Amino acid sequence: MLGLEIWIAGVMLISLIIYMLTGGADFGGGIWDLFATGKRAKSQRDLITHALAPIWEANHVWLIVIIVLLFAAFPVAFATIGTALHIPLTLMLFGIVLRGTAFVFRTYDDQSETTHLRWSRVFAIASIITPIMLGVTLGAVASGTIHVNIETGHVDTDFISSWLTPFPFAIGFFTLALCGLIAAVYLTLETDDPELREDFRIRALIAAFSVGLMAGISFLLSAEGAPSIRRGLGNSVWSIPFHFLTGAVSIWTIWSIWRRHFHLARVLVPIQVVLIILGWGFAQYPYLVSPNLTFSNTAAPNSVLRPILIIVVIGVIILVPAFWYLYAVFKGKSRTDTISEDKTSL
Repeated sequence: MLGLEIWIAGVMLISLIIYMLTGGADFGGGIWDLFATGKRAKSQRDLITHALAPIWEANHVWLIVIIVLLFAAFPVAFATIGTALHIPLTLMLFGIVLRGTAFVFRTYDDQSETTHLRWSRVFAIASIITPIMLGVTLGAVASGTIHVNIETGHVDTDFISSWLTPFPFAIGFFTLALCGLIAAVYLTLETDDPELREDFRIRALIAAFSVGLMAGISFLLSAEGAPSIRRGLGNSVWSIPFHFLTGAVSIWTIWSIWRRHFHLARVLVPIQVVLIILGWGFAQYPYLVSPNLTFSNTAAPNSVLRPILIIVVIGVIILVPAFWYLYAVFKGKSRTDTISEDKTSL
């Protein structure tokens, strides 16, 4: 029977998946905002703005769920990660705050071209830094370079060497490519303009090939950069079928984008992301922070875990319908209708 800590770890993994599929798309929108080019650059940025504006800040709730559960259910791991990875976590926090601030000021500040461009650059650069630092953090946690004395809680770190290595940054750029892919595919269905749709189709293809490239580089670097992950992905009974399944979905995704089956791609990309994150989670198990912090030896007592799970169940009952209603209200109509209404109101 699975322990309570494994159930909570499962909730954290699911929250990470949801955050990548929602918040990751928001970051990807910022990426393509930076690379908006050509005679339709303004239209591309307008589409990204209208796609993000209604709900994008709400998506950070899933990151908050992960942080709170890590703090409450796995306090030793929380302290270890917060200490050893203080710098990338701080950069990630700055990125989240700066992109939110820039997005608001870009919308409501002086609408001159110079001011708008300045805030757009801040928004886009922060949107790139944040997913990279998220991936760097996940890569460092899996790399086996963070050492802590479980009995004393002392973390042996210089605050740099545990994350400033090739493997964490490969995961960082892998995460960035995934965000770009999610956003580009979503944006193909946010407009009825065939030219804009084609712009984001091309970006989706570029991102899809980048995801494949970074996946290969990350796997090669894991031999030395994350031995436990490499063993999990290379030697486990489930790993080979899982690789074939993930690869097949990835190829199908590229084919669907190439053939302009955008609704199919919209279904396949989330499946691809789910498989990638699940594969990472299975390969990482039983370690929460490799090489010596497991889910079991860092978990809080059952007297703490039990009420946490009860609160999680109550939270799901409240949160899921609230998010469904939020999406139904703001994403139920086509973006074309919304943009047309905005122009009419002006």
